[in-house]
Amino acid sequence: MKKEIKESFKLINGKEIPSIGFGTSLIVGDECVNNIKQALEVGYTHIDTAAAYKNEEFIGKAIKESRIPRENIFITSKVWKDSMGYENTMKSFNNTLKKLGLDYIDLFLIHWPSNKSKELNIETWKALEDLYKSGKVKSIGVSNFLENHLKIILDNCEIMPMVNQLEFHPGLIRKDTIDFCKEKNIILEAWAPLGKGKMLQNEELIRIANKYNKSTAQICIRWCLQNEVIPLPKSSNIDRMKQNKEVFDFEISEEDMYFINNMEFFAGSDMDPMTFN
Repeated sequence: MKKEIKESFKLINGKEIPSIGFGTSLIVGDECVNNIKQALEVGYTHIDTAAAYKNEEFIGKAIKESRIPRENIFITSKVWKDSMGYENTMKSFNNTLKKLGLDYIDLFLIHWPSNKSKELNIETWKALEDLYKSGKVKSIGVSNFLENHLKIILDNCEIMPMVNQLEFHPGLIRKDTIDFCKEKNIILEAWAPLGKGKMLQNEELIRIANKYNKSTAQICIRWCLQNEVIPLPKSSNIDRMKQNKEVFDFEISEEDMYFINNMEFFAGSDMDPMTFN
């Protein structure tokens, strides 16, 4: 029986989040405006950005020029490491909101955990909780948090994290953290779901893609979804943008899923697990 993949996932607060997002790191200026407008035109409704990407104002401009109703677009942004702490997080959020030109953000994340200060993570999370209570943020979560980081938040939070965004792709799976998040009903998102392009040249993935008459990118994206992880692919090519969304008409077999899930053990991984996205 074919595994049904829905167009959206439901967060623990009942909000819906589109099952495929569009990544925006490393694109700025007019290139970013045009890239986002194209993504919106071909049907992406979930745009992922961050203060550290320095492109929020360009994304805001693209959204405005697209004339798509605000409620039809799901926007994520993140507070960077140099803006952690309660007051700094509030300032960073207000700056993000201003640059995007929006009244609210659908999802706001702590971009990276502080490994130096447990208190800094807690203070930052308290700011996110207050933003959530105010209605300026519809959902809150974290990014690049491993199990030990998450436990600190869970032991000190009033509101549970709803999302954890991790680098996740064939050859790099943090099973302990993934399993922990699923146990706590924290939705997972995958940045660099194509392994920053490295997975597109992987011979085993090419073999599997040929078997399904799909691209290796489509295999990676479908694999994320079948693992109940939201992929955030990015592309500057409109044809590939379209192709990356065309993953609902096939299913990767249990045998092939098992193989891809265990690629890092079969062949080893040269991926740095915590590189900047």
